[in-house]
Amino acid sequence: MRTIASLRAIAPSVAIALSFGQLARVEAAELKAGTVIEKANLDAIKNDSFDGHSVASLLTEKVEWQIREWGLRITLDHAKPIPLDPRFTAATKKYAEQVKFDAGSKEISGYVAGYPFAEISSADPDAAYKLVWNFYYAPNMGDVFYNKYFVLGISADRGLETKQDWVLMRYYMKNRLLADKPVAGDGKEIVRTINLGLGPEDVKGIGTLSVRYDGPHFDDYWAYLKTARRVRRLSGGAWMDPVGGSDILNDDLDLINARPSWYKSMKLVGKRWILAVSDAREDIWDASKKGTPEEFPAIDIKNYPHWNPVQKWQPREVYVVEAIPPAEHPYSKRVLYMDVNYYRPYYTENYDKKGDFWKFVNGHAKPIVSEGGLKMVALLSMDFIDFKSKHATSVPIYGHRADPKGVVTLDQFTLGGLEQLSR
Repeated sequence: MRTIASLRAIAPSVAIALSFGQLARVEAAELKAGTVIEKANLDAIKNDSFDGHSVASLLTEKVEWQIREWGLRITLDHAKPIPLDPRFTAATKKYAEQVKFDAGSKEISGYVAGYPFAEISSADPDAAYKLVWNFYYAPNMGDVFYNKYFVLGISADRGLETKQDWVLMRYYMKNRLLADKPVAGDGKEIVRTINLGLGPEDVKGIGTLSVRYDGPHFDDYWAYLKTARRVRRLSGGAWMDPVGGSDILNDDLDLINARPSWYKSMKLVGKRWILAVSDAREDIWDASKKGTPEEFPAIDIKNYPHWNPVQKWQPREVYVVEAIPPAEHPYSKRVLYMDVNYYRPYYTENYDKKGDFWKFVNGHAKPIVSEGGLKMVALLSMDFIDFKSKHATSVPIYGHRADPKGVVTLDQFTLGGLEQLSR
């Protein structure tokens, strides 16, 4: 039994410990929107909260690493609702029951519109595949879109090195929510895409056409080569190849750009909250400041490493999916952080063959209403960061148009249409 003297002896230390505990509780605060998380204050505010979540719990390991080692600065913003168009909800209700999933091949059949899977249980051993299938078929980007965008090559040591100007046109063959029928054609295709180079001279007039089929076989690719003045067919296995002269794999486009069944395995790791760019800024390009760092106000070109986004980040609940590509893929593993409500990945971590962290792909999304009146989510810019080479490719989309009437038509998405557009 402790004596009165011994209790008196430890009383001061107990009081000090209690006072420190109370101080810690007082100092842990709810941060305000507009607070910037950066290397200088990260340790001081990690135990503070934002929208009811601790800063520590909102930062993934690789995002925190970028703050500490690569100068990433995150401006906090309150999360805003991302509404799902009622036509989309109705299509899911109407068609999801006819979708069939084959657990052996990881393939599905019977898809028409909406999400192929209306409900996905976390206990389902194929939950991760079904989550990615939902995004693959229904990225919520309208029936058609027309995007003008830049491809910026950025070196951590030298800053902005290259700038190319492109236009991308996409025509969805399924999940057509504004059309009279949800499926265009014979139902064998999902989407057709055209990419055209606008400048500088070395890419001007280059065009590609891709057709994505609703089956396990590879996409078809064609390219118009201005030097040969003809269209040539490319290998369908190009889905995992690098996009020439950039830090991008074809499979990085849209965060993940492969048919889910092409992957060796997919596993649902769980749910968590993260910070993500889910209400991206629209002032992507300032033509009046061409040739200066201020030309691209959503990228911190002035400061090392010159590729960090200047955006507001919001708390979002996500599924964490670990995807293992086939052996011939450049990546050994990909980790996707997918919104729990509409399945779009906000960013991906990508690992090399040794299992080391290699690339970070970050999509900056924004809920919008298309020109046709459809509630949807647009990608307004993307970052593809290769930490091994200390180089990044940033893609600011300066001319996004979704469902523009008469601008994107199906007859353009043919070999003849590609040749005419390229010329």
